[in-house]
Amino acid sequence: MSERSAHWDKVYATKGEAEVSWFQDSPSISLEMIRAAGADHGAAIIDVGGGASRLVDALLRDGYRELTVLDLSTNALDAAKRRLGAAASMVDWIVADATTWRPAKAYDVWHDRAAFHFLTDPRDRAAYVERLRLAVALHGHVIIATFAPDGPEKCSGLPVQRHDSASLAAELGPGFELVETRSETHHTPWNATQAFQFSRFQRRS
Repeated sequence: MSERSAHWDKVYATKGEAEVSWFQDSPSISLEMIRAAGADHGAAIIDVGGGASRLVDALLRDGYRELTVLDLSTNALDAAKRRLGAAASMVDWIVADATTWRPAKAYDVWHDRAAFHFLTDPRDRAAYVERLRLAVALHGHVIIATFAPDGPEKCSGLPVQRHDSASLAAELGPGFELVETRSETHHTPWNATQAFQFSRFQRRS
């Protein structure tokens, strides 16, 4: 087990789903941006770093059928599976590091809320983008949410790399067109506020 995996397994072993700062009862902006991408119910959607997020629950309720959740932490994915019950069998669950994972299929939507900003080493970000380029279909959409430039400098005891849409575009490189960007003031379970930004890109080449 890598150091990163061990860190997140410990987090999810010691804290409940609603006891982590990034918890959202309703991932409304993510849902709105996935719908805005024009993904039909047969579209292949992957939630990278999805952990125990409730996005997969909402997508299943909306009728999406080709869902994948990838995370470093077995404990996080197990928490989501327990919550979903029998519906968990409708989802492809992958325990992997997004910087080393080898995609086995193409996805129409790549969603990542609050995973990419933990990649503070440029080599890790380049490795992540390499996997993203292997995974995202032509004309597919990439939705990445990170702490905004005025957001926190650390999360879960780890440093983060804050971004705006321009810095994300530079990371993704040519072939990805910025379609939409939105700001969010996230309220943690203990009612602190965190500045997030969401950016949606479409693969053009």
